[in-house]
Amino acid sequence: MGVARTPLLEVRGLCKQFPGVRALNEVSLKLHQGEVLALIGENGAGKSTLMKILAGVQPADSGEYHIEGEPVAFQNVRDALASGIALIHQELNLAANLDLAANIFLGREPGKFGFVDDKAVHSGAGQYLKRVGLNLPTETLVGDLPIGKQQLVEIAKALSCDARVLIMDEPTSSLSQKETETLFEVVHDLREQGISVIYITHRLSEVKTLADRVTVFRDGKNAGDLSREEIDHGAMVQLMVGRELSEFYDRKIHEPGEVVLKLDKVRSPAHPHTEISLQIRTGEVVGVAGLVGAGRTELLETIFGVTPALGGTMKIGEETIHPQSPQEAISAGMALVPEDRKLHGLVLPMTVRENASLASLNRDQKSGLLNFEAEKEVATDAVDQLQIKTPHLDQIARLLSGGNQQKIVLGKWLALKPRLLMLDEPTRGIDVGAKREIYKLMEKLAGEGIAILFVSSEMEEVLGMADRALVMHEGAITGELNRNELCEETVMQLATGTPLAA
Repeated sequence: MGVARTPLLEVRGLCKQFPGVRALNEVSLKLHQGEVLALIGENGAGKSTLMKILAGVQPADSGEYHIEGEPVAFQNVRDALASGIALIHQELNLAANLDLAANIFLGREPGKFGFVDDKAVHSGAGQYLKRVGLNLPTETLVGDLPIGKQQLVEIAKALSCDARVLIMDEPTSSLSQKETETLFEVVHDLREQGISVIYITHRLSEVKTLADRVTVFRDGKNAGDLSREEIDHGAMVQLMVGRELSEFYDRKIHEPGEVVLKLDKVRSPAHPHTEISLQIRTGEVVGVAGLVGAGRTELLETIFGVTPALGGTMKIGEETIHPQSPQEAISAGMALVPEDRKLHGLVLPMTVRENASLASLNRDQKSGLLNFEAEKEVATDAVDQLQIKTPHLDQIARLLSGGNQQKIVLGKWLALKPRLLMLDEPTRGIDVGAKREIYKLMEKLAGEGIAILFVSSEMEEVLGMADRALVMHEGAITGELNRNELCEETVMQLATGTPLAA
């Protein structure tokens, strides 16, 4: 019988209390050298709190913390870095106006007698950049790099601190498919170099690709662990939500009714030489698949009048329209839930009540004054219908979870009773339980006769939710697949511009 390895990092019985909330309750975690450990759980499960404690950002109330079997106590981030623990935040912490070398050694520049040794800075930076696959001049400004390469600079910066443990918080949330693949290669290389990684993500497909082991949190407690051989979507979901979701995408196929939206040779500003033709009927859920940059978001924005069409014909029902603004599209019976809810869907400093009624303000005015009773009624309906978890209607939207923020955006548009609801990445950045609720809502709305057109980069979501899928490549629709034709291989073939065999 082999001798058990001493974990590189181990926490036991960690507790953390905030006013009115027990964020961590007797949490434990082990991480071995050269291991990629995925940490998953719904929003509010305690993942971020634990990571901040591990990185020295905030202290635990109680519990034990060991590195290579020796007890440690971190007072701040500097203590954690000295022990080789580095946290790479979802929002990158780089100086865009400085070059790569300056960013990597910022605050730790080698030198003598108060003078920075520029040669040593650039030489050292070059070595760390090569470790993450970035063969760029060290004089390159960080602000000139795409977000995916900035992510790699952040990793190089952590390695320059002799990090043995990298904590990555939703590292692919802003990356393209190609950038994500590059990051995966870097993670594999780091593992080969003996670096350990704690990988936090809502994207369960990434866990299956990367993780050696999975630790699941639920309601601030350990919910279970999965070995490499045990990792699959169903097992992860069951541990995260505490029940089996065998029918995660619970679709009832509705008989489509009359045509709600019809595009005939419509050209968008993003792809002015490409013509798009499509139609969507009442009660249909139509998915739009494709790789990043395929023109999916641009299509929705053209339909909604954000970037008006350059040509072609657009009809809502029997009425020909040419929306030049979102206001005109809304008047025609359309609604668009944007990809970035925080930037384009919500006014974060405003309350749930104010956000939920924002699109309905025109009908809630009396003599130029806001009708607060009507505003409250609209917000109450949204909270009740969508089961938005908020302590009260005057809660600031910024303080709610991603899933509840998304529900507010949906509620805002549903108050207008749209004929066509367009959703751009409707479940991005929300936990698996909230996703399930969004899917149930889509199913309910389709049953009520609303036509739904949604864009998603998650293959499982398109396969699970779409009655029909339109696949795009370089601004064009390369194929249309009925539900019984939908499979991952076919979608990817069309998404890369390869026509299907006759």
